Amino acid sequence: MSGFETLAIHAGQEAEAATGAVTVPIYATSTYKQDGVGGLRGGYEYSRSANPTRSALEECLAALEGGRRGLAFASGLAAEDTLLRAVCKPGDHLVVPNDAYGGTFRLFAKVLARWGVECSPVPLDDLAAVRGAMRESTRIIWCETPTNPLLGISDIAALADIARGAGALLVVDNTFATPYLQQPLALGADVVVHSTTKYMGGHSDVIGGALVTADDELAEQLVFHQNAMGAVPGPFDAWLVLRGVKTLAVRMDRHCANAERVAAMLLGHPRVRTVRYPGLPDHPGHEVAAKQMRGFGGMVSFQVDGGEQAALEICRRTEVFTLAESLGGIESLIEHPGRMTHSSVAGSQLEVPADLVRLSVGIESIEDLLADLTQALR
Repeated sequence: MSGFETLAIHAGQEAEAATGAVTVPIYATSTYKQDGVGGLRGGYEYSRSANPTRSALEECLAALEGGRRGLAFASGLAAEDTLLRAVCKPGDHLVVPNDAYGGTFRLFAKVLARWGVECSPVPLDDLAAVRGAMRESTRIIWCETPTNPLLGISDIAALADIARGAGALLVVDNTFATPYLQQPLALGADVVVHSTTKYMGGHSDVIGGALVTADDELAEQLVFHQNAMGAVPGPFDAWLVLRGVKTLAVRMDRHCANAERVAAMLLGHPRVRTVRYPGLPDHPGHEVAAKQMRGFGGMVSFQVDGGEQAALEICRRTEVFTLAESLGGIESLIEHPGRMTHSSVAGSQLEVPADLVRLSVGIESIEDLLADLTQALR
């Protein structure tokens, strides 16, 4: 098997041996009978360490990202925290984006900083700035591409070269793009991070995270910390993500198509000052995105005349777009990052513009989405 859609449906998901069930069962168990002391069946002893439903998801995620090992977690931040504690120690340094998910930056600035790990926010699309920020103690370049919420684009292959030359790791948060649109490991990244809550799950009904790597030695460190720290998903959560992954490709095709239409409409609207979408030819990262992505994703951000109050009013007035945090579900969402998802970075180098509105464009009829935004912008 090599086709993405085929792997999404079949990787790690063989028919169940006892009954032939074509859907992976939900193994709602905490422990497993042993055939004598140490006589494990399939390597399973306790579901924090491993669970067959979670194992199926992890195998599928690794296949989709082109990695050798996938690991599932209870949330995206749980995955990030496990990775950082597995590879960093007090005194280490991180180069991080100056535009990133607020929760990730909070983890860097409010949790890891107390542990003695420093971070330097840098515009990752400026390779000279990235090189200038590297230190002997730099352990990780942390990349989001596209970024949240400004939809910036970074050249993954170029960042991988910088990291490799400095003896550091390149970690890419692939949540916005998904492995269907972008394959960071193939471009030189060492680890891929996901909030599987978003497009991978795709139905706004589960919280989860994941790490994928092609490095066997690094994978063993991550597996140890996954078990030792214990931030793993339950079997039903793993099953929900696995269910969502099956339709990832067809959903992303519609997300991308709808987002392109939304971005084009906003670009021509007199109340909109700036549209941020990598698929637009005048987006500063368009050429890099076209080189490393097969589509430009379902996220669109824009700024409006009238400042923060105008942005808040647009968020209040939509009817098809639901005012809510998160993203990547089949339904369209609208939010005000400065007051909602990115409130934790207020006053920092990552503070977002007050007039910014972020859209997670869903898979509804495009005519309904365009009409809803048009009436909200009146």
